[in-house]
Amino acid sequence: MGEEWWSRSCKVNSSNTCREGPTAITFHKCNNLNLRNLVMLDSQQMHIAFTNCEEVRASNLKVNAPASSPNTDAIHISSSTEVTVINSMISTGDDCISIVGNSSNIEVRNVSCIAGHGISIGSLGRAHALSKVEHVLIQNVSLSHTKNGLRVKTWQGGSGYVQHIKFQFAQMENVSRPIIIDQYYCDSSHSCANQTSAVRVKNISFTHIKGSSATEEAIRFACSESFPCKEIELEDVQLSSSSGGITTMFCWNARGSTEGRVYPLPCPSFDDSVIEQKSIPGVISYSKSS
Repeated sequence: MGEEWWSRSCKVNSSNTCREGPTAITFHKCNNLNLRNLVMLDSQQMHIAFTNCEEVRASNLKVNAPASSPNTDAIHISSSTEVTVINSMISTGDDCISIVGNSSNIEVRNVSCIAGHGISIGSLGRAHALSKVEHVLIQNVSLSHTKNGLRVKTWQGGSGYVQHIKFQFAQMENVSRPIIIDQYYCDSSHSCANQTSAVRVKNISFTHIKGSSATEEAIRFACSESFPCKEIELEDVQLSSSSGGITTMFCWNARGSTEGRVYPLPCPSFDDSVIEQKSIPGVISYSKSS
């Protein structure tokens, strides 16, 4: 019966007071948990959350809510380790799967995401928080008509790291912004202040990522000036335009390597040890609602 809650959301009506809604099901401090064959419909906000859990296996799940429903993350993983999510179909109005600090050894396989905001690591580091996410494998996933594809998002001012992340064998269909690393994430109605500290991002690989982008900018790496993204790997990435035009890649303080065919063409600065760009108009203090 989530619709009653969605209509009161500040993301639906800016005159409403922003407040948290309930998560439909939360598993807290569970060990050796096996969750399977569950259907979830129209949660008030997040559908399923695993918090402070260890050794979780979630399989054959179906999660469904309208694309317009706010904050209805399907599966949210927080401060947990050894979590596996497999063989599931998800269609919601927010993140298909979200992984936040402090989580490690997470595996997502054979998951289909329709509409919503894609698969996200983050957001991390809000309100100067310390966040650590590492050893994550996202493999054999499909994303269709989502607002984002495979994303890492961190707030300015945080600390900690995101590292050893592998996105492999993903199929995109008409996805806006299929690949994103965003260290300037700002989910606020106001611009976020510039800050020098950041959650560090390194050793992130995108391998065998193919399909179509709904936007010209198919790959976006917007990284911190103080702590640039390092060891970003692109291998066999083919992202064409849904409309038949070109696709592009944007880089700001991102350093990495490419292997095999990569399209859109990498930024000239991507493989350089020194970033030559001097300014990034309209990025440092922008705000977003996705």
